[in-house]
Amino acid sequence: MTGPLATTPCTLPLVELCITEFDLACLPATGAVFDRLLALRPAHVVVDLSGCRHIDAAAIGLLLDVHRRLARVDGVLTVRNPNPRIRRILHTARLDQVLPVVDIASSSSCTPTTGQEPGSTPPALVAHGRASVRAPH
Repeated sequence: MTGPLATTPCTLPLVELCITEFDLACLPATGAVFDRLLALRPAHVVVDLSGCRHIDAAAIGLLLDVHRRLARVDGVLTVRNPNPRIRRILHTARLDQVLPVVDIASSSSCTPTTGQEPGSTPPALVAHGRASVRAPH
């Protein structure tokens, strides 16, 4: 007799990922980064697009795949700070109806802070990192 599948608890509360190039040319490498990231079982993944100038249909497909994979384990994918052009593309693709697309002040970017004000509340655990994703030419 088999019972329901046991869910594996999330190991990280939040992972932030900055993407500066997000199109078909870099999709295999970007997909590999997402695969590694999802293996960490994060509860919430924030993809910061503030430094990204272009996104194409292949990249939108990858975002949807990551969203589905996270949703299966009760995780959440959020897109943060897309420029107005990318925001229109996400709206046209109706991605903004599937997952949160938010604008947050630049002080909350993916760049890790080096220090805090004395007496301030420590931030939630956040995994920061940079992954260079370059497509072979």
